[in-house]
Amino acid sequence: MSKTCGGYILALDEGTTSARALLLNREAEVISQGQFKIKQFYPFPGWVEQDPRDIWGTQLRAARKAIKGAKITPSEIVGIGITNQRETTILWDRETGEPVHNAIVWQCRRTAEIADALKPQAALIKERTGLVPDSYFSGPKIRWILDNAPGLRPRAEKGDVLFGTVDSWLIWKLTGGRVHAIDYSNASRTMLFDIRKLRWDAELLGLLGVPEAMLPEPCPSSGIIGYTDTRLLGTSIPIAGVLGDQQAALFGQAAFEAGAAKCTYGTGNFMLMNTGAKPARSDRLLTTVAWGIGGETTYALEGSVFVTGAAVEWLKTAGIVRNPRDAETLATGLGGNDGVYFVPALTGLGAPHWDQYSRGTILGLTRGTGRAHIARATLEAIAYLTRDVSEAMEEGGMKLSELRVDGGATRNDFLMQFQADVLGKRVVRPANTETTALGAAFSAGLAVDYWSNRGELVKIWQAERVYEPAMRKADSDTLYARWREAVTRSLGWAKTGN
Repeated sequence: MSKTCGGYILALDEGTTSARALLLNREAEVISQGQFKIKQFYPFPGWVEQDPRDIWGTQLRAARKAIKGAKITPSEIVGIGITNQRETTILWDRETGEPVHNAIVWQCRRTAEIADALKPQAALIKERTGLVPDSYFSGPKIRWILDNAPGLRPRAEKGDVLFGTVDSWLIWKLTGGRVHAIDYSNASRTMLFDIRKLRWDAELLGLLGVPEAMLPEPCPSSGIIGYTDTRLLGTSIPIAGVLGDQQAALFGQAAFEAGAAKCTYGTGNFMLMNTGAKPARSDRLLTTVAWGIGGETTYALEGSVFVTGAAVEWLKTAGIVRNPRDAETLATGLGGNDGVYFVPALTGLGAPHWDQYSRGTILGLTRGTGRAHIARATLEAIAYLTRDVSEAMEEGGMKLSELRVDGGATRNDFLMQFQADVLGKRVVRPANTETTALGAAFSAGLAVDYWSNRGELVKIWQAERVYEPAMRKADSDTLYARWREAVTRSLGWAKTGN
């Protein structure tokens, strides 16, 4: 039994498109929540930005709304957990606390040339950080801002301009500028962090031209980092847990044992497998810090698929569906895909292909092709992309027995069943699908003894529905082989000279 029996945990879930706040009780039930949209800016094709002031303002409003809606006093909140979109990069003035440039969002591809220039050092980067040179990560984004914003670099070298991923920015604002920190899971997404030594790597900082003086202090994912300014939420509350959103979802799925895996279906798909206390090597996937808790570091293999849910949103933009939910209705109206495949490389392809020049490709069109075929091909593509990642994960010797899933698209029964069919493994949807916020809450709750240990958290997690494979393996393998052929047609399309 935990020492702290009363009170609530406040989970701040700052995602790519919205900021949310959820109040949870000891049974991990959501008592109240607040949510506000975050505006996106697209200055040029492939560029994605947000206003850091909007990120902070919407997150604070969401927290206040959740507290007000629960009709509790702020003093009843025993801890705050933060989870966030990870590689998104923010630079701000140490003195004023104001951003010096718009946030460059993780999806943004403006740093593709910087990443390409690092490919001769790919082996070094992989060994130290577990990552590959790609514009996805924070390091190239920092470099771009310092190179393109006049006068910033000298100030950054003196520590007058600070860098942070979104967790760092929220911690800084919540503590009134007293704490400049980043947890290990978020630090491991910068391409600047040695995931074994758990510190910033001087050689990589030199390669990217990033001054160490501007970097936050790395810290464990569970433990009191600081306390909120009393003027913000009405009292001083410990910030006790921080996890990048995908690691938080793994933790929220109670995937505490090596070999356990989850996939989050959101704007993109993010599949993580717990690999235990040692970083696992993979030529095609990322090695990342899952979390640092209780003096121990847990690692994971990760496959990041950039566009999945965003592809369903594209169906609406393209006029194929009126509402993203219509995609399931259209897909189930067909007996099969009739040979139509859609590779949704709308911002390039992530793991395990890693081709930032790939572009969206639809193959197999005939005069009989209609909206339903495109909708079905989009949903099927999400499942195929997930199998791409799972096969790369199993190359290391660990076999998936099941895949725990979360995110909005898991309510699409057609997609979940097709996912089980394509993988040939059961797919498990939890009763509480708020796994990202749940992971943040769990990490904070452990730090303040709200929950005693991870065994208590395992008992809280419950399955809501299990999808068993129903398709013959020969049939699913045939579909998948055609998918792999479709992927090859999309590769390198946007490269100069093609």
